[in-house]
Amino acid sequence: MTELVPHWIDGARFSGVSSRRGEVFQPATGEVARQVALAEAADVDTAVASALKASRDWAESSLAQRTKIMFAFRQLVDAHRDELAALITAEHGKVLSDAAGEVQRGLEVVEFACGIAQVLKGEHSEQVSRGVDAYSLRQPLGVVAGITPFNFPVMVPMWMFPVAIACGNTFVLKPSDRDPSASVRLAELFSEAGLPPGVLNVVQGDAAAVNALLTHPDVAGVSFVGSTPIARHVYETATAAGKRVQALGGAKNHLVVLPDADVAGAADAAVSAGYGSAGERCMAISVVVAVGDTADELVSAIASRTRALVTGPGVDASSQMGPVVTAAARDRIVSSVDAGAEAGASVVVDGRSIVVPGEGFWVGPTLLDHVTPDMTVYTDEIFGPVLSVVRVSTFEEALSLVNANPYGNGTAIFTTDGLAAREFERRVTVGMVGINVPIPVPMAYYSFGGWKDSLFGDTHVHGAEGVRFYTRTKAVTSRWPRQPHGVDLGFPTH
Repeated sequence: MTELVPHWIDGARFSGVSSRRGEVFQPATGEVARQVALAEAADVDTAVASALKASRDWAESSLAQRTKIMFAFRQLVDAHRDELAALITAEHGKVLSDAAGEVQRGLEVVEFACGIAQVLKGEHSEQVSRGVDAYSLRQPLGVVAGITPFNFPVMVPMWMFPVAIACGNTFVLKPSDRDPSASVRLAELFSEAGLPPGVLNVVQGDAAAVNALLTHPDVAGVSFVGSTPIARHVYETATAAGKRVQALGGAKNHLVVLPDADVAGAADAAVSAGYGSAGERCMAISVVVAVGDTADELVSAIASRTRALVTGPGVDASSQMGPVVTAAARDRIVSSVDAGAEAGASVVVDGRSIVVPGEGFWVGPTLLDHVTPDMTVYTDEIFGPVLSVVRVSTFEEALSLVNANPYGNGTAIFTTDGLAAREFERRVTVGMVGINVPIPVPMAYYSFGGWKDSLFGDTHVHGAEGVRFYTRTKAVTSRWPRQPHGVDLGFPTH
């Protein structure tokens, strides 16, 4: 029988009430590796009920207890990092070194959550009026949910649930059904660390599970990472149901290269950020903006590096780039390149016809030049190993191009001119900015999130903003007086 990836509810594996099943592929071979349970509303109800039952005791747990369990979980994730990386590669396809980096970045958020006692401290003001003190508390929301994408099956869930749980919430995770195994393994490790049953539940599934979570009356908040159309749906549906929502959407990240930049360094950065993880990153560079007369040299340098990349199975140590996640993704990416070529873009390096042994979902690294902003290869989020070069004459044109794009997730500028870098940093309407850094993903103690159509809601994930999202502020004004009794209908001022 084909192995089943189950749910994780109330501290144990659970095959679910629903008999629906989905297929989980091995992208490097194209074969069905296992099946995954697909939840119906009844399964979501079971998971939320478990989380609700556990929420009161967990919220009453001491910071010392939460911290102790979080430290133990950190140690277990560290000890099992190779196992987790292998699970990622088996179901997502990215090369093992990239998968290991994903585990490390998720682990850094767990380490941030280990210091939650410092971050949860409130404020206190003595003697705001005679004999009156004022202070604030941060308290958990209750049951919160996370809906996470296929491209980071370990890192993105760990952006959410360690912070939420450390703040005193219980959590229901709905991971992608394309690579679901890592989420169950994380839940098992957290349970082994001492996390009580029901504090972390995993519900596998598709849109049925998502919509059940968005409207469930016992879910107080929802975190989401995925495409912009789904992020908008999540935000509108869950906020209409009275929930707090942070929904991170799609991206079209630009790397601006000024004429004074180190061309070799910029080309290295463009190739690394464009083709890493087969371009299936929300922070991947998909557009290189070549400013001035640097374009020909830059395109030539990027092309030579692109042609030298080795595409192959993620478990092969010689592979630098693996397959894309599904056959549908491969076909969509190839179609996008076809459309770009038909619209007049120059296909400098063509990955559409790459040959790799086996029946995997292969698209080679692809470089397009002379792309214009009206082409669909520019306007659409391709989410694959396709790098487009747009040529502009000036810094102002480059800045206007980035700011006119509806997405505002990440961007980068490569230059040796500090004044130009500072001007770009201040004026660009994008949430995460790199200066001579191609993938400006913040460290765990900062927060991750974009602007414009890349974010629906007010707060970013992890870091201090993650703590604010998963807690509510309560302001308290107190007096312990020895005072005469009597009614005073005047407005209190002192």
